[in-house]
Amino acid sequence: MKLKLLAGSALPAAILCVLFSAKPALAQEQASAQTSENDGIGEIVVTAQKRSENVQSVPIAISAFSGTALGERAVGNVSQLAALSPNVNLDSGVAFSASTSVLAASIRGIGASDFAFNIDPAVGVYVDGVYLARSVGANQDLLDVERIEILKGPQGTLFGRNTIGGAVSIVTRDPGKEFSVRGDLTVGRFDLFQARASIDVPLAENLYSSLTVDVKTRNGYMKRLPFPGSLAANSPPYTVYPAAAYESPSREGDEDNRTIRGKVKYNGSGFRLTLSGDYAFTKGTAPTKLLQTTDGNPGGLFGNLYNLCISTPVATLTAIGLINMCNSSGTQLPSVRRNETFPVNRLYTLAGVNADGNPNNDLLPWDKRFITNSIDSSYATGNNYSHLRNWGLTATAEVDLGANATIKSITSFRKSHWISGLDGDGSPINMSTYSFDQKQKQFSEELQLVGSALDDKLHYVLGGYYFNESGFLNDYVISGEGIYVIDGPNWLDTNAYAAFGQVDYKVNDLIGITAGGRYTHESKSFEGGQQELSGLFYKLAGAPCSDLAGNIFPDAVLPNGQSCRVANNYPDPSNPLRIYPGGINHLKFNNFAPKLGVQIHPADDVMIYGSWSKGYKTGGWTTRYSTPQTFVSSFNPEKATTYELGLKSTLLNRRLQVNAAVFLTNYNDIQLNYQVGGSPTIANVGDGKIKGAELEVVAQPTRGLTLNLALGYTDAYYTRLDPAVAVTSGPNDLQAGALIGSVLPKTPKWKINFAPKYEFELGNGSHVTLLADYTYISAQTNNVERTLVLNRPAVSIVNASVSYRDPGDHYTLSVGGTNLTNERYVTSGSAIPAFGAIVGSYNRPAEWYARVGFKF
Repeated sequence: MKLKLLAGSALPAAILCVLFSAKPALAQEQASAQTSENDGIGEIVVTAQKRSENVQSVPIAISAFSGTALGERAVGNVSQLAALSPNVNLDSGVAFSASTSVLAASIRGIGASDFAFNIDPAVGVYVDGVYLARSVGANQDLLDVERIEILKGPQGTLFGRNTIGGAVSIVTRDPGKEFSVRGDLTVGRFDLFQARASIDVPLAENLYSSLTVDVKTRNGYMKRLPFPGSLAANSPPYTVYPAAAYESPSREGDEDNRTIRGKVKYNGSGFRLTLSGDYAFTKGTAPTKLLQTTDGNPGGLFGNLYNLCISTPVATLTAIGLINMCNSSGTQLPSVRRNETFPVNRLYTLAGVNADGNPNNDLLPWDKRFITNSIDSSYATGNNYSHLRNWGLTATAEVDLGANATIKSITSFRKSHWISGLDGDGSPINMSTYSFDQKQKQFSEELQLVGSALDDKLHYVLGGYYFNESGFLNDYVISGEGIYVIDGPNWLDTNAYAAFGQVDYKVNDLIGITAGGRYTHESKSFEGGQQELSGLFYKLAGAPCSDLAGNIFPDAVLPNGQSCRVANNYPDPSNPLRIYPGGINHLKFNNFAPKLGVQIHPADDVMIYGSWSKGYKTGGWTTRYSTPQTFVSSFNPEKATTYELGLKSTLLNRRLQVNAAVFLTNYNDIQLNYQVGGSPTIANVGDGKIKGAELEVVAQPTRGLTLNLALGYTDAYYTRLDPAVAVTSGPNDLQAGALIGSVLPKTPKWKINFAPKYEFELGNGSHVTLLADYTYISAQTNNVERTLVLNRPAVSIVNASVSYRDPGDHYTLSVGGTNLTNERYVTSGSAIPAFGAIVGSYNRPAEWYARVGFKF
């Protein structure tokens, strides 16, 4: 009966379901990579439900890619996966991070685009089952990867907190049972050089090991140009202001990475143990382009103030009460925190230097003259660097409890140290500069009981999870040539506990049901030590809080009996420059993330599924205040509830695979990151609705030819916004603003990827593979405020490659190109009008590469 249904009506029905329920459980590329020309589309095994199963049997929207497929399509890090998977956005780098190792991940309109400790990701990234808590370092180089699974929609039941948008699971290759060596050498544009090698060494019976290394270097593509004329030399050097380090490169966009991973695996009877360790040093710069200045704009506070100071005679500045703000800039007093001290001799005068008749001390005004004609050039002279050291140890143990149950333990410790610096104004002036120093460590333990019962009709997963993270992040921010100087140390500690379970029961050959849930309790503590080193707000208050020379007097008493410190809301009597309230802050959150689903199998290799699931992203505190605060503002978790209907089908004797789905998400208490003056502020100030569809098709119409199609549609918009957001981000000549009905950031309506692959055999038994890759992405915004110059237009990206494999499958030669039409667009940017500059980072230009691979 099933065979008759499949032959007579299943294919038309499947196509109709695809047209009306477009959302896939993508398994295209890897499928083709593991496919025999005679056997049709190959089976892909994933572990999205904590057990190994065919991706076509999993009632979740999954995009899965094998290591072979990733290599064919020149995918070298997590961010490059975005082009292959519908409704997925993965950008390398976020606003003012100066680092391409930071991942800004968004799936189906839900994501996060900041790296601060107070902001957790909305898309979880996992390596061999271990959660990476920070977006810094999440843009992993894909070294010796077996497969990658991208799970879409809330994954709170089995993956837990901070997977409200979805999850990216990276599974690295286990050691082989026989001695082997494999690797490749790659050269390319901008002096690209990459060498990768992996060796498998059997150590004893049932004991195997592997060691994998990767070295990659590449020169930058953005040139730093000297600004014409002599005035640039008069600006104070960037090294006079506090920063994590000081590096000023001649080019931006370079890479210098080193990675090593080792594994030892014991595979005994009923017991398996895998010990792994990895270390990575990632060094580079993020190209940052000045797109617009805000001088003359009412919101361009520090740029306007700087121009006023240098161009106005001292007598006039004195008369209007601004002389104290212009008379000294830089660090006002020593910054003391945890045994660190900055010197006090960082004082410079701006007052009237361009109006005193002496051209020798003139300074450059702040205006549009610093915007160069090329998107790959800049007049920047300050910092641009990122150094990340990241290492971890993991032990994964499995014990079989008879034939139908297994206990699994995943224990991991990870530690990282990251420093970065960014010239955020693209000029010789220190108008808008940033630097960061982050130290982080985490420990996690997960226990799973996975098994089946009732003649394999019932599958279950039960588990417990513990997670601890602690760390330190210091922000250094300079604006207005030292008129405003922030030193912002923050300390964070998180403990989370969870218990979870899911059961899948097959009622009969036609119907299956799923039920699961996860309860999470987490406690967080945070201490903020942010201080404003120039004493800006004492100067704004005037006498007796400051004098005409720019000196400040926090203990001076006002007529009302208050000290200047108290009257101006500086909260710490022991540090008159501290603007963040002292003490350790505490938050606790509890969450239950349920999931229900039903599956219908109308024919062999055809499944229609429906699901209802919830997820959440943890809350925290606003940390980057720019004005003195007397209390700490916190924000609650954001939550999503998703309804999904999907289809998975393998048809025509495994020559056609059609996966599709539609979804509706209610997105509540959105943690919006928006600007209030110079402060990036986080608050639960909005709700949203997200509707969409996805379709993925793999077809093999003839011998050697594989066609991959992925299509995504998303309609994501705000249904509620706090009026404060509209006021601070609302429409003006710089930005369209966040409005009810406006689109969520980094969420294009349409995304299409088409990748034909043709492989044929030569007379000597060798093989040639031709691969093309076309991606279309419709227009989208890059931030909440919808800053006009940061918006992305619709783009079309074309990649292509040709590969040769020798008859013995020992050597390969590949030549290819990425972004062949040189389509350029802004991937991320920073828009803080008060700081005078709007800057952005463009995607990489057209590049070629040649690779020689070996295996024996």
